[in-house]
Amino acid sequence: MRLFVIGQEGQVARSLREVASRSGNIVFGFGARPDLDLLRPASIAKALADFRPDMVVNPAAYTAVDKAESEPDQAFALNRDGARTVAAAAADRGVPVIHLSTDYVFDGKKKQPYSETDTVGPQGVYGRSKLEGELAVAEANPKHIVLRTSWVYAPFGSNFVRTMLRLTAERDRLRVVDDQSGCPTYAPDIAGAIIAIAHKSVGSDWHSKYAGVTNIAGPDVRNHGVGSRRRSFRGPRSGAGALFRLTRSPLPIIPRRRRGRLIPACRAKGWKPCSAIAFDP
Repeated sequence: MRLFVIGQEGQVARSLREVASRSGNIVFGFGARPDLDLLRPASIAKALADFRPDMVVNPAAYTAVDKAESEPDQAFALNRDGARTVAAAAADRGVPVIHLSTDYVFDGKKKQPYSETDTVGPQGVYGRSKLEGELAVAEANPKHIVLRTSWVYAPFGSNFVRTMLRLTAERDRLRVVDDQSGCPTYAPDIAGAIIAIAHKSVGSDWHSKYAGVTNIAGPDVRNHGVGSRRRSFRGPRSGAGALFRLTRSPLPIIPRRRRGRLIPACRAKGWKPCSAIAFDP
């Protein structure tokens, strides 16, 4: 099986690169700027023509939630138009696309976690651009799988967990928003889910029941103590963006880690495999 990944340095893309280094039955290709640019459709078409993938994975996105309020054109160019371009290029080759999305497509007003069938209602530019990206992908390629995830973290990159570990080492007291909820999701677990989905959907004839949206999120809801309205955020903040996954989906489920709290001990132990650093036994 041949998988082509859009991007190289994001948390999910880097996790897929680590999978690639030890994968014996999957040939990976990775495309990133300057050779591949979401704003240059010809570069995407050429990359896919050269690699000849069985499936395309697109975790690339504009992810600066607050900055998007002052850069809407850039956000929509990458998250909607770029997503459409990738999906269309995959469709031209007759192959499926896995597209990564976010819990920001919801309004955050629901008191329980969101399922795939809940009504969307993004509150800011970032969320709207990601939702329009989902719709563009679905329109451009009937063989599409949209994976919505939330609060992605990893031993690398910029994420809430790494920021908190750094700040606890630097400060005696922290001020953190406490009116946002979400499911911390380990990027290597997302990568594992992508591989499992690829095996199922590429290893057999594509079935229309595979197409659509699936939530990929960690098992525990966490709260981000000051309210977000007292912080200098530019973008609207969702109050409850936790996700849960419907069990009737035909796609493989993400590996579930044991429940527990995120532990400060990982700061002392260093970044180890997920079972060692993410959740208490």
